[in-house]
Amino acid sequence: MTSPFLGELLGTMTLIIFGDGVVAGALLAKSKGEAMGWVGITASWCFGTVAGIFVATAAGSADAHINPSVTIAAAVATGDLSKLGVYIPAQMIGAFLGAAIVWLHYLPHWEATEDKDLKLACFCTGPAIRHTGANLLSEVIATFVLVLVIYAVVSKAVIAPGAFPTGIAPYIIGVLVWGIGLSLGGPTGYAINPARDLGPRIAHAVLPIAGKGGSDWSYAWIPVVGPAIGASLAALFVGIIGI
Repeated sequence: MTSPFLGELLGTMTLIIFGDGVVAGALLAKSKGEAMGWVGITASWCFGTVAGIFVATAAGSADAHINPSVTIAAAVATGDLSKLGVYIPAQMIGAFLGAAIVWLHYLPHWEATEDKDLKLACFCTGPAIRHTGANLLSEVIATFVLVLVIYAVVSKAVIAPGAFPTGIAPYIIGVLVWGIGLSLGGPTGYAINPARDLGPRIAHAVLPIAGKGGSDWSYAWIPVVGPAIGASLAALFVGIIGI
């Protein structure tokens, strides 16, 4: 039953369970993790990335992108667009399902939480200071760094025999996501992954979440377009420098 589609779906779902789950644990009222802070949140996104890559691989996706930005970068770098129509829908569905699972897991806490913005933040990103140009640029830069370092990690120079132990790449990429969160995540919450933002945002819009507000659709294009631009630029850049 394994397949690239199933792998990307389950891997992305796993990522979101860890990622949106830790945000819910940190923000929702009466959670034992309430107010754990930014370091705890970014750490769990790291762990979720590692877990998601392993699940995606085991379930049939040898690429284990779990992120449309990475899929877009691969398409730009190779000129092969065939995986876009398979991976991206799977990633979006997986992200939606992951968010729905988080909603169920924290079911009594939504009603106990009065702040509608905190509830939305458990599903998707939002800017610390709303500034369209700066917010877009932040997502472009953070995703550029993500893709650049991923290409470096899997480059021939790095994965040459004796360079790194076999199977270490998912852990390095997880730490990379943690580092991006700590260093570059402050302005927008570092979506760096269109599925991570859009899938759960749709879940927020359609699920019967107690006391929820709007899903902030006026901002929703930034964590989709910004990462797509950043990933494309990074793919072109690594092609130029020969990584």
